[in-house]
Parts: sequence; C-alpha cells; structure tokens
Amino acid sequence: MRIVLGFILTPVFYLLFGFFLGIFHPIQWLSLKLGGYNAHKKSVDILNFFLNYSQLIMLNWVCLKQRFKLPKNRSILFVSNHQSSFDIPGLVYYFRKFHGKFVSKVELSKAKLPSISFNLLHGGAANIDRNNPELSKREIAKLADNMKNKKWSAFIFPEGTRAKDGIMKPFKIGGIETFANLVPDLLVVPVAISGSYNVVQRGYFPLMPFNKIKWEVLEPIELRGKNIADIVKAAENAIRNKISK
Repeated sequence: MRIVLGFILTPVFYLLFGFFLGIFHPIQWLSLKLGGYNAHKKSVDILNFFLNYSQLIMLNWVCLKQRFKLPKNRSILFVSNHQSSFDIPGLVYYFRKFHGKFVSKVELSKAKLPSISFNLLHGGAANIDRNNPELSKREIAKLADNMKNKKWSAFIFPEGTRAKDGIMKPFKIGGIETFANLVPDLLVVPVAISGSYNVVQRGYFPLMPFNKIKWEVLEPIELRGKNIADIVKAAENAIRNKISK
C-alpha cells in the first residue's frame, strides 16, 4: 500500500518542490539586489520552509526537537549525520536564526540549479574545489572570517557523504578540525537526523510516505581544553546512540 501511494504522491511532491525552487530563484535575485544580504537570507529561509514542509504532500511529518538552548551571540558548528538530500531544508529552516552556511562542492554552485546554485554563490557558502586546494582554503577561510566577525554558523556532515544504506558512517575529523583551528571559540552542536532515509529507502522514485523526519539537537560541546579527535568521537557517539534508539 505504501509503495502504491508513493508512486501516486511522488510526482505531485516533485512538481511542488520544483515549483518552489523555480519561483524563489527570481525572488532571491530581487531580494539580493534590493535588500542585500538580510533580504536575500529571508527569502532563502522562506524557501526552505516550503521545501521542508512539502513533505506533508508525501504524508511525512517533519519536526525539530530541541532540549538545549543555543546561544545567539557566538558561532556554532552544527554537526549532523546525513541520510538524504531532504536533511538540508530542515537544517536551513530550523536553525535560520544562526545564519548557518554549508561547505559545498563548487560544481553545485555552477550547476545552474534553480535557487540552489544562486544561494550557494551569493549566500555565504564555502564552495570548495577538491582539484584546487588553494581555492578551497580561501573559501573556508572566508567563511571562517564571517563566522568570527558576523557570528555566522556552519553546517557540516562529517560522514563525508549520504548514508545510502541508512547505516551511519564513521565521522571524519578533517572538516571539524579545520573550523576549530580557524574559529577557536566555536561551539559544536550535534544534530541527530532520523527518518529521512526512510523516505528514500527505495531511491528517489518512488519516495515513501508515512514517515516522521526529525532533527534533534543534542548536548552542545565546548572546544576549549579538549582534543579535537575526542570532540568528533563524542559528537559521533551522541548522534549514533540517538538514531539507533
């Protein structure tokens, strides 16, 4: 029954999802030209609200669970597992007050994807080219400067790629260590994402209905006086324990 419903609802979902990406592309451009960064960011926040809650079309419920109050006057590195592409709208929308930016492949910023490429180019993301280490260093350094000076935050998926089989991969230390070295007063906040893989367990067509997708904020970790490897392992264990329940 779920599969049949998935075949019926998935085309409707993609039409709606694509509509929002298409309509917000010129809205982003206009917002940036007329209102600068703040207006552009507001348009991106609204876009991701619609992208995230488009899951309701698939009869999937989305929610944020947050027991820990996060400070708004310092930069945060949100560290999370990665189950599907649908993880991203929720991260952007639920943590919009923290001005979170992604470290993204430069190919995505050049792909001319409606709304997505424009935001990566103009929204403050670090667009890295793995074939050009110097350019990548400059991009990350620029984001780190904005985190220090403007109190922006960043999102990172330490697994390095999506868990296509639904099994969480070990966290890599590199990305977290880079930000920790560049932004010493960073607060590391683990975020456990669950249910997102269930939507794409049969691939991106058909998507599966009747799932609960949850972003859960776990206990923040201070950097000062701690070994980076221990911090990464603590974040990984906290997320792994949460999603395994």
